[in-house]
Amino acid sequence: MLRARREREGGDPDAWVFASAVGTLRDPVNFSHQWREARDHLGLPGVTMHGFRKMVATLVDDAGLSARVAADQLGHARPSMTTDTYMRRGTVHREIAHALDRAAGVSAG
Repeated sequence: MLRARREREGGDPDAWVFASAVGTLRDPVNFSHQWREARDHLGLPGVTMHGFRKMVATLVDDAGLSARVAADQLGHARPSMTTDTYMRRGTVHREIAHALDRAAGVSAG
């Protein structure tokens, strides 16, 4: 659906995804209605806009990209806003455990 929209809009990768008929940002009420239609079409009926933004930030993080890249994508001036609000917490980083084991002289046996 998004690819078809981009093609209709001339393929501009910087075009607004949910632009008004004249290419400007939509009224939030209109956007909410269109978001519900899009998420239902995608089979994601319970996904909120906030949840979708969190997913984007998590995918950027999982891809090894910086918080600055995620902040730019989400339109945040400060990467700290992105990391504090949108990026997933509680990820287990095995490489940290291995580094601590090495520093303590513990064998990974």
